Amino acid sequence: MTLIWADDDLTRDAFLGGRVTLLQPRRGYRAGTDPVLLAASVEAEPGQSVLELGCGAGAAMLCLAARVPGLDLWGVEIQPGYADLARRNAGLNDARVTVHTADLRALPPEIKARRFDHVIANPPYFDRARSRPAPDPAKETAFGAPGSLALWIDAMARRVAPLGRLTLIQKADRLPEIVAALHGRMGGLAVQPLVSRKGRDAERVIVTARQSGRAAFRLAAPLVLHEGERHLSDAGDFTPEAEVIFRHGGKLRI
Repeated sequence: MTLIWADDDLTRDAFLGGRVTLLQPRRGYRAGTDPVLLAASVEAEPGQSVLELGCGAGAAMLCLAARVPGLDLWGVEIQPGYADLARRNAGLNDARVTVHTADLRALPPEIKARRFDHVIANPPYFDRARSRPAPDPAKETAFGAPGSLALWIDAMARRVAPLGRLTLIQKADRLPEIVAALHGRMGGLAVQPLVSRKGRDAERVIVTARQSGRAAFRLAAPLVLHEGERHLSDAGDFTPEAEVIFRHGGKLRI
């Protein structure tokens, strides 16, 4: 389904305490904390190249650009409407981003011809073969895109330069799939569990690996995102560590 939104169908949202402005559809997939956490975990340096597969409206790339200047940013998005928003949002934020409308199973020649210092992704959380279709067609690809998680990781790994890094965020219960897909292919595997509140199980994980890396596997201490046992008011309740990331564009070291 091709989605192109009129301006009245879009909201203008602030990320990183206003450092990033993002146009997003009122209905459909809307970026939340995941792309911010993904961007915070990327060990990029000025001048390096970054490819995001499934970039949506560009939230992760633009949050990363706000923290690290001078990056060569590339995005791939299968839905033309979101790809168009990513280009518009890059302009709004004065970021240099090249966005291709393409399927990760058929990447454009310009991307297949090169490798990147960092390849990042926030793959769909659900396996479409095992999940019900999303009730809103605008969320269908985000809900469960065609292709397995292993296919996403394969497409990412193929584009990582020697000693470059792959970084993704995903549901915690899919960690075994991720580890299996990376086994024997990339090294220096590290996992950052993400916990909504203290005492709860991890719901999401950030995983990073290095091309030709030899470091031992590392399981980081959980990052707790919210204070207290439950949300009690409309006021923000981020922990101090999460506040630095979400409000001030801080870095997450894994």
